[in-house]
Amino acid sequence: MQTTHTSWRSRFGSKMALLHSLLCILCLVGPVLSQDMPYEEYMAQIQACPKECHCPPNFPRAVYCDNKGLKSIPKIPPHTWYLYLQNNLIEVLSADALHNATSLRWLNLNRNKITSEGLEEGVLNAMSHLAHLYMDDNLLSSVPSPLPASLEHLSLSRNRISKIPAGVFNGLDKLNLLDLQGNKLMDDAVTEVSLKGLNNLIQINLAKNQLSSMPLGLPTTTTQLFLDGNNIEKIPAGYFKGLPKVAFLRLNHNKLGSNGVPKNVFNVSSILDLQLSHNQLTEVPLISSGLEHLHLDHNNIKSKSYSQSTYCFFLIAMTHLSCRFMSVSFMHLLNRIVYQRRIL
Repeated sequence: MQTTHTSWRSRFGSKMALLHSLLCILCLVGPVLSQDMPYEEYMAQIQACPKECHCPPNFPRAVYCDNKGLKSIPKIPPHTWYLYLQNNLIEVLSADALHNATSLRWLNLNRNKITSEGLEEGVLNAMSHLAHLYMDDNLLSSVPSPLPASLEHLSLSRNRISKIPAGVFNGLDKLNLLDLQGNKLMDDAVTEVSLKGLNNLIQINLAKNQLSSMPLGLPTTTTQLFLDGNNIEKIPAGYFKGLPKVAFLRLNHNKLGSNGVPKNVFNVSSILDLQLSHNQLTEVPLISSGLEHLHLDHNNIKSKSYSQSTYCFFLIAMTHLSCRFMSVSFMHLLNRIVYQRRIL
């Protein structure tokens, strides 16, 4: 009798465990099916998941194939929106590998070994919904072309890019972020011709390249311009008149001297954050009263002219804080500096 009772309890416990598992699956799948995918698509997506990858049931449109030592791209399920292939050994991006992935919104290929020659023509352009493309830390020598018109973010940092093909950005009206830092771009590669088509760009990162002058032809929509770590020695007078929306400007680690900075070139009302650290300035440049953050450390500034435009410099130099300009006397400012140093 006791054995029968024990057996019944065991069977009951197994059924309860199975029921619990089914409920858990329904909890995970239910919201997905109701919000995002029909049941048939959901099952097809899960069943087509490559053995090399992970396809989470609660996030069925994402396929994780990162950190797998892959040398080629496995066959991707047809309803994938987010594909993660970073940290592999992929050398070639072939049309065959991604012919199913026409619904992609997000593609991460960072830290592979993809060359410009390894990019088959039209492989990226075929993804008509792709909004985010990340190909940092590869072996590209040129900006890929053609690119899908749907692209919003394009990140190609730390490659070997020395060329931006003319017209490569034509039709990319949705692109608002372009990251080209850590490449081999020179002045003749960043021109009005090569940047044509970036009609709605907000941020462009050209840091750590080989530029010796300010880039020409930047879109008038540019709000964030990053040029750290180049060889820029001077800025043309009135340069920022062509960039009426620029608010964040980084020129750290260049070769700017005061002779290369026209008197009012930074006196622009739109600029809120100006970074000029690690240059060769001997004077504090004139700046707008609307400036909020100013970085001037590691220069050769010796000027003793304490106008309102220098208040922020003194505060940063002595307290490492940012400041907003105020109509106060210089002595009052020094008192604030001493007070702030005491509370740090």
